[in-house]
This record gives sequence, C-alpha cells and structure tokens, in this order.
Amino acid sequence: MTTAPPRSATLDPETLRGDFPILATRVGDSPLVYLDSAATAQRPQSVIDAEVSFLTSANSAVHRGAHTLAAEATELFEDARAAVAGFVHAAPEQLVWTSGATAGLNLVAYAIGNASLGRGGEAARRFALAAGDELVVTESEHHANLIPWQELAARTGARLRHITVHDDGTIDLEAAAAVIGERTRLVAFPHVSNVLGIVNPVAELVALAKAAGALTVLDACQSAPHLPLDLPALDVDLAVFSGHKMLGPNAIGGFYGRADVLEALPPFLTGGSMITTVTLDEAEYLPPPQRFEAGTQPVSQAIGLAAAVRYLDALGMDAVQAHETLLERRLRDGLRSVPGIRLLGDAPEGIDRVALAAFDVDGVHAHDVGQFLDARGIAVRVGHHCAQPLHRRLGLTASVRASASVYTTVADIDEFLDAVSGVRAYFGAGR
Repeated sequence: MTTAPPRSATLDPETLRGDFPILATRVGDSPLVYLDSAATAQRPQSVIDAEVSFLTSANSAVHRGAHTLAAEATELFEDARAAVAGFVHAAPEQLVWTSGATAGLNLVAYAIGNASLGRGGEAARRFALAAGDELVVTESEHHANLIPWQELAARTGARLRHITVHDDGTIDLEAAAAVIGERTRLVAFPHVSNVLGIVNPVAELVALAKAAGALTVLDACQSAPHLPLDLPALDVDLAVFSGHKMLGPNAIGGFYGRADVLEALPPFLTGGSMITTVTLDEAEYLPPPQRFEAGTQPVSQAIGLAAAVRYLDALGMDAVQAHETLLERRLRDGLRSVPGIRLLGDAPEGIDRVALAAFDVDGVHAHDVGQFLDARGIAVRVGHHCAQPLHRRLGLTASVRASASVYTTVADIDEFLDAVSGVRAYFGAGR
C-alpha cells in the first residue's frame, strides 16, 4: 500500500506524481496534463488502497450489526469521521456525512424549510422563515449554493437577494453591507470562487451576517483541497465540502455545523439509523450527526476520504498552499502575456487565490479551445462551470478553466501556456 509522504515545508510534485496512477495515462500520443482538478481531483494510490482494503476485509453495515465485521466497519467509519473532522479543526460530532456539497446544501435548505413548517419543536423556531424574510447569496455562486435557496424562498415566501461583484470578480463589500440587514435570516457564500479562484472575505461577510443575526453557510469546496481550513476559526455556522475535489472518492462529502446549530436543526432525510424510538404514529431522533444520516451510509467512501485528508495532512497544507501559489502566479502571468486572452477575475495584487484560472479567447469558443487542448493531452474545463449568473455578469456564456493540485508541476503549466498561445492562430482568429 502506498503511504502518505512525510510532512515537509516544501512539496515536490514530481515525486508525488508517482502516487497517482492515472497520471501515467497517455491521451493519444501525448502524456496527460491534468488541469481539471477543480472539477474532480485525482486520487493517490493510498486512497484507492484504503477503499479496496475495507471492501475486501471489513465490508459491512455500520451501527447496526453485533457481529465482528459490523463492529470493525463501524470503528473504521467513525475513525474516518474523526480524521476528516480533525482536518477542518472540528469535533467528530460536528461532521455529518453527505454524498457531497450539493447534498449538504440541500440538507440545510430543506431542514430550514421543515423548521418553517413547525417541525423540530421550540429549538428549531430560530430557523423558521416567513414572508418578508430574506436569504442572501453572492453573484459568484456555484448553482449548488444558489438553487436550493431559490427553492427555499419559493416554499416559504422569503425573498432571495444577492451581493454583487466588482468587474474584477471580487465581492462588493459595500453592496454586501447594503443588502444584509434586519430582515436577513441566512447568508450563503463561497470561500473560493470556482470560476475565479479568488478567496472571498469570509471575516467581513460573517461579521455583517452576525450583526444581522443571520445564519452563515460556507461553500468550502474549492478551499478544502488547497488552503489550511479551520472552520471553527472562520466562525461560520455551517459549511460543506466534497471529497472528490480533495483527492478523495466520489459520492462523499462533509457537512460541518456549530454544535448548537446542528442540535437545533430538524432532520431532512428520515428513515433508519437516525432514530431512537419509533411508533406507528411518531418518531424520536438521534442527536447530531446521526440525526442527519438516514439509511445506508457511504462507508468505503468515508474511509477513502479519511485516507485523502491524511495524505494532504502529511504533505502539510501550508506546503500545499505555497506550491499552488507558485503555480497560480505562473498560470496567471502566462495567460496575461498571450494576445487575445481575457483573464476572468483579474483582480489587483494582494487578493488571495488558489491555483485556478478561467479565461476567454477572443474569437474562439470555449469548447473549441477545450478540444484543441485535449488533442494535445491537456485536460481543462469548458462551459459555465455551474455558475451561469457569474458568467452573465462578466458578459460571457462560457469560459475555459485550468486548475491545479498537489501533483501539478511547473512543466504542466508551461505546456498548457505554450498550447494556449497557439489557439487563435490555429482557428484563424484575430487576423
């Protein structure tokens, strides 16, 4: 089994690449240059091994059986919870397993909707919405942190409002202060934009929300794999992240909550494993996190995600951030130097970022750029990246996005930049 590398102050992606079997893939005659990690990151062998080991030696239902395999599966499952919770500096009981960030955000939205119907008793009344109450998002949301709030507003009569962004993609804090007010009940926003790579001003937005007495919900999908992440220190009430973006399996994610918030929220999904007593007329529910984990759990996926965070933790998230800062600068500087490239979110120096850049090529559709790069073995993302409102704000319907991870090398970035520099000539644009 491949083990995580020893922690160090620096990160050597050339060495790490050997831990990721898929990076040996060739696309036609070209070696794979994988620059789509913001969509799905690749998995090290240790993550693959962890899932396979569980499935071949301990596979069983958790929290249900009294036999040896069930006990071992339960112990591994809860050990995984402790590892992933520790990665974001939370207590195990503050981490709920979900199938991903989208499921976590829907969990919150539907739980609040249930509270608005009177479910959850006196403790849940603090979350109940009524006509005239306001939910606030930003103009830079991934659809997963927008549509659930649209639906919640439609079900409760609440009003959905948004905070605008500047032309460079940064959050307009003056607009935020004007939008967040006495009727605001919830503020949801991304830690890092999945289109722009900009690290948003969490402290300022949380302060505005707290002054209004509003709940805060953080989308940490694009920060968890790239930055040291201390959710309690950020002082958000709730947060979500997805395993497949942080070197882990698909169909697993984390939903973090402050203890008092989780204890007061009514459940969303109901059924087995989340109850204490059931009669034909009513049921009593377990405390968090089990209250929110109805049904059969993603056990092997949770164990795989724990292996992923152990891998990242062994690298040291400070080292990960330093490596990706180097790549981010090279990526952005290189794109700025190519004629006909419009870099999205090209904010001034001093704005924190992750190694992600989206851009538009003058005269060439994003999908054509993607196919051109793919023919050279370079995998990037094309389209609206589940952020149509942000693209519309920036005057586009689609863009090309390149994103890096721990295994990305300077040579990968340079090969990408060299290919991008030939796009317009190939398509006869700009003559």
